[in-house]
Amino acid sequence: MEPVIRVGVTGLARAGKTVFITSLVANLLDRGRMGGLAGEAQGRIEAAYLQPQPDDTVARFQFEEHLAALTGPRPQWPSSTRAVSELRLSLRVRPRGMLGGLSGARIVHIDIVDYPGEWLLDLGLMEKSYAQWSGEVFARLRGRAQGGDFLKAAAAVSGGDVFAEPVAQALAASFTGYLCAARDAGYSDCTPGRFLLPGALDGSPVLTFAPLDQGGDGNGPADRNGDRNADGTNGKGLAKRAGRKSLWREMERRYEAYKAQVVLPFFREHFAKIDRQVVLIDALGAIHQGPEALEDMRGAMSDILKAFKPGQNAFLKRLFLGRRVEKILFAATKADHLHHVQHAALTGIVEALVREASDRAGFAGAEVRAMSIAALRATEEAEMRHDGERLQLVRGRLLDSGRQAALYAGALPEDPAKLLQPARQGAQHWLDQDYQIMAFAPAVLTLARGDGPPHIRLDRAAEFLIGDRL
Repeated sequence: MEPVIRVGVTGLARAGKTVFITSLVANLLDRGRMGGLAGEAQGRIEAAYLQPQPDDTVARFQFEEHLAALTGPRPQWPSSTRAVSELRLSLRVRPRGMLGGLSGARIVHIDIVDYPGEWLLDLGLMEKSYAQWSGEVFARLRGRAQGGDFLKAAAAVSGGDVFAEPVAQALAASFTGYLCAARDAGYSDCTPGRFLLPGALDGSPVLTFAPLDQGGDGNGPADRNGDRNADGTNGKGLAKRAGRKSLWREMERRYEAYKAQVVLPFFREHFAKIDRQVVLIDALGAIHQGPEALEDMRGAMSDILKAFKPGQNAFLKRLFLGRRVEKILFAATKADHLHHVQHAALTGIVEALVREASDRAGFAGAEVRAMSIAALRATEEAEMRHDGERLQLVRGRLLDSGRQAALYAGALPEDPAKLLQPARQGAQHWLDQDYQIMAFAPAVLTLARGDGPPHIRLDRAAEFLIGDRL
């Protein structure tokens, strides 16, 4: 009698998950800026209120604390997502048409589940062996400057060496350093995700492993002679003959333990119960970092879409038990860093990223949409002349210095292929454009009664996610 919609919110690094949830809830409580939500536009939402979340073992999303940080006299961005949290928002809604007059208002519960996007990417590990995962990691490492130190550390050992805990700890620490540096450089596929957010598992054996590859070509383990079969296993049997006390065997065992004891429980307990999903994407940040970062994001989108394919293999059948994620929203955040005339181009880029990923993954069943949003608008639009041209830009308060500054991020192409094609071809730099980005602080707000924080298209995002159930 009181339907529940479970909305999962995740995103890759610096995508703005905490701000999105905080602003969404604030704007559903005070709906003056939610004209794009049909239930509000038609006057059918009578009230909204927060209740205790139903999962007693999950931390509560600290909505009040985060809202105070964003709307206080000295606004600041709230702390980022580091673990799973949840919040229940209940709406009293009058049904459409004659049914509303006969039955009266009903209660609809919206359970919002917040979790790090790095954990979502871990699902791809479930069907990869340690050898396969190691080969893929080394293939990426050799194209990234951030992997230099770990490559040196990995080259100094062999999978056939007798296992020693100090060696494993040193390799794991070096690999974690690489993952952190890669994430800071704008790369998206930085698995295992718990290496970046270890929490209570910090220092445990389940997080003390690293990929091993002695062949030098990123295809899997090899012995000192470099012999290897087509499937990535060693031609002379290093992976097979490595004893129980070898470095390879112990790293492999810990990798499998990570999948069984960390990844699988998370998806069973949280992810498999989600009805609607939001994936936030800092596409502007990836474009600013360059073609390699954008191509890496495209691959991450493919891996994320694989997580939403119930019934495609035995693991997911066991995981979902017939349950299906009905809607997925891929939202490009920080649209307030662009003048509104460029929002369509940004949306087109995200649509292209999602379309290619969904085609490769054979995705079917859920409704997918891409959108450009700003959960909290931190800038205002302006125009200026430069070298005889009129530039459409934005102004805001810089995060580091607090001074006002104007930003022209660069002209995004109307054809997404102009970015995606050179990214897929391995280009190192954009040839005809220099894309800029600034870190803006939240603006000081003066909110009228009944208004939530200012945003861009947050009401349309809410309509796509929950509008059909209101």
